[in-house]
Amino acid sequence: MKPAAPGRALLCALGLAFCLSCARGLRSSGSHEWKKLIMVHHWPATVCKRAEDGCRDPPDYWTIHGLWADRADSCNRSWPFKLDEIKDLMQDMKMYWPDLLHSSPNSTFLWKHEWAKHGTCAAQLDALGSERKYFGKALDLYRALALNSMLQKLGILPSGGNYYQVSDIKDALTSLYGVAPKIQCLPPEQGEEVQLLGQIELCFTRDLQLRGCAEPGEPAGGAGGAGLAQDLEVCKDGPVFYPPPP
Repeated sequence: MKPAAPGRALLCALGLAFCLSCARGLRSSGSHEWKKLIMVHHWPATVCKRAEDGCRDPPDYWTIHGLWADRADSCNRSWPFKLDEIKDLMQDMKMYWPDLLHSSPNSTFLWKHEWAKHGTCAAQLDALGSERKYFGKALDLYRALALNSMLQKLGILPSGGNYYQVSDIKDALTSLYGVAPKIQCLPPEQGEEVQLLGQIELCFTRDLQLRGCAEPGEPAGGAGGAGLAQDLEVCKDGPVFYPPPP
């Protein structure tokens, strides 16, 4: 058999390189590089305050909003969400990552959104390199951070009549985690006196080690999510209301 002509061999090699490049492109893109992961918890009582359809039996504990790669979103629009990929996680997903803004108990809107916008970017890391790994690792980080238990340990509890100081919450969490969180609030509406505690973010390096959320020169806002996040802003110094469950 004759050896392949040099031109054909070159084309084959280039084709293989192109295919490998395409495969990597499913996981990563140079235009979507990011520095940190943001583990976002939100407080159901505050989320439900802005839900158009209301919330049905919202949890009385902090739930997951998402695991976000900063400075990147929707990295791979051709990587669809498939519910079967996380079938074994379903019990924990419904408990700790419920879709508060959509009334159907079987809604997957939030999970689809989080995967399309954030998961396909976080998948640059091998530890998060598939839909199953992304959601599974987010659940692991949520359990390891144990924000609900930490706040209870600090004596920071929902209350119908008392306000907290934003700086006290931030300082207390920093003392426990060793890094400063980002705390976000709903600003008071007309007739309201004080901002509402809505979201707490804790950040990780690409090696999944805790780190501070603030970046030098970073604007006060933060990465956006679905629905509620566009109404949130970094809490202003001063009092904050931590609303009890309805």
